[in-house]
Amino acid sequence: MFRTIAPSPEIPIIHIHKTLTLPLAFLFTHTTSGCTPSSQQQQPPEPEDSISITNRSYWTKKIHRLCARDHNVDEALRLLDRLSLRGYQPDSLNLNSIIHALCHSNRFSEAHLRVLLSIACHCVPDERTCNVLIAKLLDSRNPYRTLHVVLRLIHVKPEFVPSLANYNRLMNQLCLFSRPNEAHRLFFDMKSRGHCPNIVSYTTLINGYCRIGEMGNAQKMFDEMGENGVVPNSLTYSVFIGGVLRGRDIEHGSELMCRLWEKMKDEEDISVRNAAFANLVDSLCREGFFHDVFRIAEDMSQGKSVSGEFSYGQMIDSLCKAGRHHGASRVVYIMRKRGFRPSLASYNPIIHGLCKEGGYMRAYQLLEEGIEFGYLPSEYTYKVLVAGLCEELDIRKARNLLQYMLNKEGVDRTRMFNIYLRGLCLMNNPTELLNALVFMLQNQCQPDVISLNTVINGFCKMGRIEEALKVLNDMIIGKFCAPDAVTFTTIIFGLLNVGRTQEAFGFLHHVMPEQGVRPGVVTYNAVLHGLFKLQQPNEAMGVFNRMLGDGVSADSTTYTIIIDGLCKDNQIEEAMRFWDDVIWPSKIHDSYVYSALLKGLCCSGKFNEACHFLYELVDSGVSPNNFNYNILIDSACKLGLKREAYQIVGEMRRNGLAPDAVTWRILDKLHGNVRMQFTVEDAAMQSRGEPQDINTEENQRIQ
Repeated sequence: MFRTIAPSPEIPIIHIHKTLTLPLAFLFTHTTSGCTPSSQQQQPPEPEDSISITNRSYWTKKIHRLCARDHNVDEALRLLDRLSLRGYQPDSLNLNSIIHALCHSNRFSEAHLRVLLSIACHCVPDERTCNVLIAKLLDSRNPYRTLHVVLRLIHVKPEFVPSLANYNRLMNQLCLFSRPNEAHRLFFDMKSRGHCPNIVSYTTLINGYCRIGEMGNAQKMFDEMGENGVVPNSLTYSVFIGGVLRGRDIEHGSELMCRLWEKMKDEEDISVRNAAFANLVDSLCREGFFHDVFRIAEDMSQGKSVSGEFSYGQMIDSLCKAGRHHGASRVVYIMRKRGFRPSLASYNPIIHGLCKEGGYMRAYQLLEEGIEFGYLPSEYTYKVLVAGLCEELDIRKARNLLQYMLNKEGVDRTRMFNIYLRGLCLMNNPTELLNALVFMLQNQCQPDVISLNTVINGFCKMGRIEEALKVLNDMIIGKFCAPDAVTFTTIIFGLLNVGRTQEAFGFLHHVMPEQGVRPGVVTYNAVLHGLFKLQQPNEAMGVFNRMLGDGVSADSTTYTIIIDGLCKDNQIEEAMRFWDDVIWPSKIHDSYVYSALLKGLCCSGKFNEACHFLYELVDSGVSPNNFNYNILIDSACKLGLKREAYQIVGEMRRNGLAPDAVTWRILDKLHGNVRMQFTVEDAAMQSRGEPQDINTEENQRIQ
């Protein structure tokens, strides 16, 4: 906040400048290196407090240096506060430096507030600086706050007129907020202040009306352009066509597209032509007119007004954004048939998107075609594709893909092998895992601890614990790198999965300490999870107590495992005692812990206790999430408690949560169950020949 000291209109203030007396020790403890021409001896610097506030040049440069060079706007603000206490009046240069630094730091809310405070203190910059500040504030993309600043400036300085560019940006941001009517009022204000709207102004408003489907107003603005001597350019036509297509006026849209192609031939600015074409293709894909995109790709209707590389690249990008990756691969085929090469940036999203959609074979086919012109997938795309090929059990293609990546310059070969090993774990084929390790060594690539942990984890998931133990033994005796906590945690969990509890305890209590690896909370969580899975709650609680005795602090995952395990073992009372005595006093609990306890209570038929538990959490200041409420709603629906289910929904809303898609599906299932129950009862009554009474008390309660 800028502080200013203004003289009162009633009591004049006389500023008295005092001479500061500094202690002698200051001269010895605050020195800088500086030499005089005569003695060449170091002289103490002039204290900052002794520099007069009238030396505006010094303070302005210092504030600007803190903001622009040091990027320390907070120190600049503290300096301004200190100077203001001495009577310094910040000027427009100081304000400009501060606002630019705040905006550069993405502190736009504070920047808006500083400008408003400056205006309130009658520190109003000149018109040019005001427009510069507005342009910076517009970077916040918050048109309402920026418009408030503009209105305050106009109120204090009536002669101020925002620049045409600032008006256009404000209108555009309002249109992006689906507020074209407010942007139109700003358009009229701009005209009343002497500005002549340009093509950007009209195109912005047309786009705003098209976005909300008000094509009548968009058409009026389009016609008004010609009446006022503003000739629509290619982008204006493209924006207008997007609105027409949104309204499903196919015939009019086709007519306008023909006019657009003619307009683009006469357009001099290549950036406008490119923007018009990109907007048109985006609109066609967004509205589902994919056949028109393919027709443009085949016919090249735009001619030479847009380069072929840009045209095809834009079509690929728009189709990928619309989720039409197979369609994008079709454009690649057309493109290559015409002698163009897709850019690597365009090609990678197609393959990645096909992988995400499950089209691994088509993705691999495109990969092999792309290798001909130098394409290789990114690391993340490689990870998705190799995992998909392994899921499809096509080890040959997965191995070929690995080889392609190993031939790529600058890649981490070990990391490529690790990703490949992780994919092989999905195949349930231990032989391929061992073959991959051998292949890794044959390629002069030494496995690291991640490689070996991946192999061990794969063996454990396949139930091949003996092979996992052999790899671990090789690590311990020094054939490979030394095992870490992840290695032992994986082995222990694998042993527990096959019921070899004593061996797991041996690794936990003896082997790990002997190897200098201290079990952490993750290792203990794995042990607890395995023991509860084996229905050994007493041993699990013993491990928990030993964990605490070894100085390892439990986390929310630990408590979730214990609560879930006790509830599944039908020890609900013990779980509640553990909550009251251990979890709640520890203050380490989250929505996962609440869910485990709520689910346990509901599954044990203690629906009312579960409701009381959730309400007590809310009363204690805890904020449960949707998942916690959905557990109770689902339980109420399974019990046929329609009224209670909707009461929980009401509590959910009162606590600031909106029902999500899962909530509505649960409630829909409730109504389906009620309808089914009513149908069954109706059929039973008909079979007995009893008269139907739809006004019985029971039916009224259900309805």
